[in-house]
Amino acid sequence: MKKLLFIFTFSFLFAGLPDYYYKLSIQKQKKEFKKILMPMIEKENQKILQERNLVKSIFNKPFFMLDFNNLIILSKLRKKYKIDDIYDKEEFMKKIDVIPPRLVLAQGAVESAWGRSYFARKANNLFGQWDYSGRGLVPKNRDANKTHTVRIFKSPQESLAVYMRNLNRNPAYKKFREVRYRYRKEHKKFTAEIAATTLILYSQLREVYVKILQNIMKQFR
Repeated sequence: MKKLLFIFTFSFLFAGLPDYYYKLSIQKQKKEFKKILMPMIEKENQKILQERNLVKSIFNKPFFMLDFNNLIILSKLRKKYKIDDIYDKEEFMKKIDVIPPRLVLAQGAVESAWGRSYFARKANNLFGQWDYSGRGLVPKNRDANKTHTVRIFKSPQESLAVYMRNLNRNPAYKKFREVRYRYRKEHKKFTAEIAATTLILYSQLREVYVKILQNIMKQFR
């Protein structure tokens, strides 16, 4: 229990974006937000791309040439991305793919109020991720019949990684993955604007949320 308390205390002490960010004007923050997050986004997308290329190289081998190490790799990725069939290459390709950076920036801006929200500054939570373990922060206006808390992360980078994994495996975002996969097969660019239209279930605002994202994206051209 003491160890767990230490982890939470550590998160509170070092949460949020860099200190200088909060001393900037709102207009300057909006420009700096992109500069801070883009390296994080590129880092996570590169990790995903490496996983994708690894899976492709494994499935490009004849079936009889798959060794134990190949199966271990597929098994780990199957668990990470919640893939039903370890031999289903198509499902791996649908779920292990990069996220459009401008979409990430827009959702981060909306969900964290450009990094200024209480949960961004106290829990490193930039994307509104919930937690049901009881170890997160309780939202101020949470309904009496609700039990979720807002998840605490060690860093904004961890929040970003979990958010990307969520888009790539959560059943609620199946349409996002299906459209992305179709665009890839047709050699078309899966833009952030197109991606946003598939995320109606990300917020209770539904269609209004999509429009908000699209308006924010214009600031990241």
